[in-house]
Order: sequence, then C-alpha cells, then structure tokens
Amino acid sequence: MSPIRIAIFASGNGSNAEEIIRYFKGSATVTISLLLSNNPDAYVLKRAENHGIPTHVFDRETFRETDQVLTWLNEAGITHIVLAGFLWLVPANLLAAYAGHIINIHPSLLPRHGGKGMYGMKVHEAVKAAGDSESGITIHLVDAKYDEGRVIFQARCEVSERDSPAEIAAKVHELEYQHFPTVIEKWLFNG
Repeated sequence: MSPIRIAIFASGNGSNAEEIIRYFKGSATVTISLLLSNNPDAYVLKRAENHGIPTHVFDRETFRETDQVLTWLNEAGITHIVLAGFLWLVPANLLAAYAGHIINIHPSLLPRHGGKGMYGMKVHEAVKAAGDSESGITIHLVDAKYDEGRVIFQARCEVSERDSPAEIAAKVHELEYQHFPTVIEKWLFNG
C-alpha cells in the first residue's frame, strides 16, 4: 500500500488537529504532511509548527477562485484531507480532486444542529435551547453542502437540563478526542 499523506484544514485553536497529529506520529503508513488554515492568527498554526508540520495560510479569494490550495496539496503528495474545526465550505476544485477523501467532524448528532453558521459554541447553545437530552459528534464525508455528507460515525453523550452550553461543549470535546483519530484510521483503511 502506498503511503497515506494527510492535510489537516483548521480555523482555530487546533486541539483536535493536535490529537490527530499525536495519534499518527511514528506511523509507518500515515503521515500528517501539511496543515492549512484560513486564519493567520489561528493557534493551530503554532501547534503544527511545534510538531514540524509545514503550514500554509490562505484567504477566501485564494481558496475559492484559484488552484493555489490544490497546488500546495499536490506538491505535498496529499492523499486525504481532514477538516478539524475548519469553517468554510470546500470549493468544487478540491471536492473533485479529493472525491471521497475528505472527512469532517461536527459537534452534534447530525442532521440536528448542522448547516451554515452552526459551529463551536453556537451548536452547544442550540442543543441547550432545544432541550435535547443528548448530543455528541458526527464524523462524515464532505460534499458540496455544509454537514450533509455521508455519516461515517456518531458517538453520543447525555445532556441534562442543568448542563450549560460550556458543559455540553466539554462532554462533546471528550468524544472528539476519544474517537476522531481512531475513526480517521478506520476510514483510511476501510473506506
């Protein structure tokens, strides 16, 4: 089997990205080869630098209207893309080049609380406002719409009516750290 080379796309703090980097460090078959961000101030860039992973930052025009990001991916020999807290819709040129090879994590049980503008604390606030008795994570393939690709995996946690959005977020983060790297690994080798 030829080596698997992953690019992580992230927009913020990057705790999930770092969990993935740590998980695959030393793997004989999987390398985290690149980290890309749409936010020049994202702490995830520092995390990648600390692990010796090359980074690139792009703006909306570069991402949507040029092939620059695709060029960076090709130059690094990227075979798969992982979205770890990346907030923009993936453009058609990347979807075509990496069809079936882009995965995302969302902090709710899709299809509940997904779609444009639903990310981070906004999701946990929506779970609280809806009075949901559970929340969790959804790991799914990426397509041309927000949070609508084929679901690969879900994990659940209980939500009590006393839980604040921050407490819901903490429960969901634990699920992310526990499951995202292992689900990525299964997806890479089993589809």
